[in-house]
Amino acid sequence: MAGGRKLRVIMSDNKNDHLAVLFADVAESTELYREIGDVEALQVISACLTQLISVLPQHQGRLVKTMGDAIMCLFPDSDSAVEAAVDMQRQIDALQPGGRSLQIRIGLHTGPVVVGGDDVYGDTVNVAAYLGDAATPGQILIAEATAEGLRTERRTGVRPIFDAVLKATLAKTPVCEMQWRDDVAERTHINLQISRTIPEDAGSLLLTHGHQEHRVDHWHSMLVMGRDAGCNLVVPLNVVSRRHAAIRIERTQFYLVDHSINGTFVTRANGEEVHVMRREIMLDVRGEIRLGYSRSDRPVPLISFRRDRRSIYRV
Repeated sequence: MAGGRKLRVIMSDNKNDHLAVLFADVAESTELYREIGDVEALQVISACLTQLISVLPQHQGRLVKTMGDAIMCLFPDSDSAVEAAVDMQRQIDALQPGGRSLQIRIGLHTGPVVVGGDDVYGDTVNVAAYLGDAATPGQILIAEATAEGLRTERRTGVRPIFDAVLKATLAKTPVCEMQWRDDVAERTHINLQISRTIPEDAGSLLLTHGHQEHRVDHWHSMLVMGRDAGCNLVVPLNVVSRRHAAIRIERTQFYLVDHSINGTFVTRANGEEVHVMRREIMLDVRGEIRLGYSRSDRPVPLISFRRDRRSIYRV
């Protein structure tokens, strides 16, 4: 989920509730910005989010906040959240905001949450965000526990498609797809003879630069490194390009993308050093990053990184 403007709805303070949390985001928004430019893409995505938000009152939903190309919402129960998710998918599919062929991904989960001021916290939030990130464009994902809480007539549209280890239970749990299209015959058939378990929640990537610490996760999904003062992580060396490289999260992995003249040197957890030049590399659980120079030039790491399986939403 890309970073960006945030709109928050003020709620009650320090209140524990059993609620449904829903994340919906515009799929492939990065490609949209690249294809039509920042101004037009922002207008199209804003139109899409406005349409999603307009659905909420019909289903007793409350907007918690927008996050760039995504929204986070609360509902009183699973049925209301699922009905809103289906309504969102159908409206975007039919209306195509901004005249573009857009799709959205939705993940939702029901359970205990802590409502504090203008935000919501807890493992239920983590699971909903994880399922939203695991969903494909045009898909609604829910955990089995949420599916079991639905009304009987609504459960007919649910089918388990794979397993996942969820933070709420730390156990392997079936993840279900909520059908919203009428073309049932077009569903992908599930091969019951193979194991279908998806990777766990990516958590966060923590980067240390001197005395500074930076985090990349679903709420801070892009970190730009370079010599320019506008970068998130500024490295004032003459071998470093102005916007040298970026780290982004995609589903359950973190990727470094080089944009520089001298390249980026990444030392993996096993000690192997890889020179990344105008391409991307998936980052290990820990390692080192040197912008514009190799370990043989300067053994001291410029930036170190490590995976942190905890979430900023864990309370």
